[in-house]
Order: sequence, then structure tokens, then C-alpha cells
Amino acid sequence: MTLDELLHNPKALPTAPKVLADLIHSFENPDVTVAQITRTLSANPVLSAKLLRLANSAYYNVSRSVATVDDAVRMLGFVTVRTLVISSGLVNGFKSAPGLDLQRFWRYSLNTAVAARWIAKKTGDDTDLAFTIGLMHAIGLVIIHAGMPVEARKLDEVVSPYDPGRMQQEMASFGFSFYDAGADLAQRWKFPAVFTRTIRAMPTPLVPSPPDRLAAIVHLAAWRAQLDEARSAGRHCRRSAVGSRFNVRARAWAAAGGNAPNCPNSAPAWTN
Repeated sequence: MTLDELLHNPKALPTAPKVLADLIHSFENPDVTVAQITRTLSANPVLSAKLLRLANSAYYNVSRSVATVDDAVRMLGFVTVRTLVISSGLVNGFKSAPGLDLQRFWRYSLNTAVAARWIAKKTGDDTDLAFTIGLMHAIGLVIIHAGMPVEARKLDEVVSPYDPGRMQQEMASFGFSFYDAGADLAQRWKFPAVFTRTIRAMPTPLVPSPPDRLAAIVHLAAWRAQLDEARSAGRHCRRSAVGSRFNVRARAWAAAGGNAPNCPNSAPAWTN
């Protein structure tokens, strides 16, 4: 199966929810108003409820209850609302993927997103964008498992979906990788161009000149999340070339996730 055939398979790539498409289009408009965003969000009770729950969460420590979608949008800001909309659209759009534990997948994705935001803060890059792309960088794994479950299951027996060597094995077996599938999803769902560009650059973020900073940040964050998924391997970690380039020091890096974790079966190709 080719990548194009996979992406035309309705089991693999559902149609983007209309509210998701409308909101992403609105966020790309520099002249969009809070009223317009509020009107679109209010038409979706599920998103409205999630937005209000987030605005009233302990994380924001507001002095009064946020009761309306308009107040929530004004308090949280467009960037945070966009992150909520995209993450909600992804979770609701992909509800089954044979052979892939979705609870574990979203845990891994969230770990990547949190690490990406932490690194971006240290390097002075866009923390919200790093978080959102970190959250969806591996969505291609879900697409492959949903659209070609037999082939995906066979590959899972050779290499874990969370092993750094997964991409190379997919390229050898399928001719494309989960990064390609994820980048194409971002393009077909009309996400901002930076999403497609960053996900596609993640396998080799240091190759461009200058390096793709955001792709490097998310790739390093993904590697950190992969370490969590492979703690039982008991191998010694090498310092990442990306971490060295962006001056993420070992002590601070360990602090991002507590004690220094064990390594996965192999380090990313770009650390060699």
C-alpha cells in the first residue's frame, strides 16, 4: 500500500471535524476576533465544556469562576484555545487503531508535548507551538495501524512503535514512515504550514542549514518520551547531538523528567 492509498482509506484518515477545520481557518486569519472564535466554539457543546473546564482548572488559579466561552477565550488566549481544539479533534477523530494501545499512545504523545514545551522554554522558542506539535507528531502511527493493521502488527513484532528505529523499519517495509503520514494529515486537515514542515523534518532536524529548531526540539522531546517507554532496557544514555546544539545541559535535561532514564534499544540516527 502506498502512502497516498493509505491516506485515501477512510478507516485510516477520517474527515476533519467541521468545527476543527473552521477554527483552524479562523486562527490563521490575523483579523479574527474573539467574538468570531466564541461563536464557532459555542456551536460545539463538547469543546465549549472542555474550554470552560480548562479555564476553571487549578492550573490557572483564577480568582472568579469563568462562566462563558467568551470569557474563557479572552482569559486563555488564542494559542491555548487552538491547542485545545487540535488535541480534541485528534483524540475524537481517531478512536480505534487495531494493535495499538491508544491509552499508551496518548500518554507517550503527552509526555513528548510536555518535554517539548520545557525544552522550548529553555531555548527561547515558541512553547505553545512546541507543545501542540509534540502532541500530534506521532499521529501517523495511529493512521498506519488503522489503515493497514496486518502490516503494522507484523512490524510491531520486530520493533516497538516507540523505538527510535521505528522510522527506518517503516521506510524499509512500507516506503514511507509515520512522520510522512502525520505530515500529510496536517496538510490535508489544513493545519498551519509549520505543523507539516516540522513533522516532516523531525527525522533529520540537524540536516538543514540552519537546523530546523522546532523539529529538533520536538525530536529531542520524543526521544525523551521514548526513554520513558523503554526504562526496562537498562542501557546507558548517550548525550544527544540535538541537546548539545541547543545547549540543553545534562543536569537540566534530567530535571525535566526526574532521574536520568534508561536508553531505548538504539539512539536516533542523528546522534551518531
